[in-house]
Amino acid sequence: MALPPEIAARYPKEIKLPDGRIATVRLMEPGDKQAILQFARSLPEDDLLFLRTDITDPGVVDEWTKNLEQGSTITLLAEMTNIETVLSEPSVRIKEVAAYASIHMSSVRWTRKTGEIRINTAPTYRAIGLGRRLAAEAFEVAKSVGLRKIAAQMTPDQAGARAVFEKLGFQVEAVLADWVEDRRGQSRDLIMMTYDLHGFSDYVQA
Repeated sequence: MALPPEIAARYPKEIKLPDGRIATVRLMEPGDKQAILQFARSLPEDDLLFLRTDITDPGVVDEWTKNLEQGSTITLLAEMTNIETVLSEPSVRIKEVAAYASIHMSSVRWTRKTGEIRINTAPTYRAIGLGRRLAAEAFEVAKSVGLRKIAAQMTPDQAGARAVFEKLGFQVEAVLADWVEDRRGQSRDLIMMTYDLHGFSDYVQA
């Protein structure tokens, strides 16, 4: 699937967060492999435990970038200036990946109008409105490629993630018992939440 011109033209762009800081949102590219690995390896163990794939593994990130090239995945990266670097060296402005939002599309005919959204934010940049703003951008991307519904999947242990998606308007469609296995080999229930893109509204921008 080719990337629609309006998506390519939309990024990079800057978004202002409620605390006044500026995030740069751009499309992920194959050359971002090391930046993604650095982001993934900064995540707490509890976060990594419930990720769908092990993004600390270079091979998994290679597969991710392959999906980007094939058009089956579109990923937005949010970059922000590292505050610790600014405090120690005011003249230095080093940007790092603060969050990502991916839209994963299906090649199966009867689910080609649905997709899955995955969002992850570095601990340093949580609770500042970044995840919500990035989700709003991802919704627009999903609409641009013709998706009608998007799903989000998580385990019951990911209460914070569920709360975020509920605030965005997602609703629980199903709870599947012992459906997934975490990094430690323990079975977990899977919560499936969905969002109707035709009901998209500006409130997710807040």
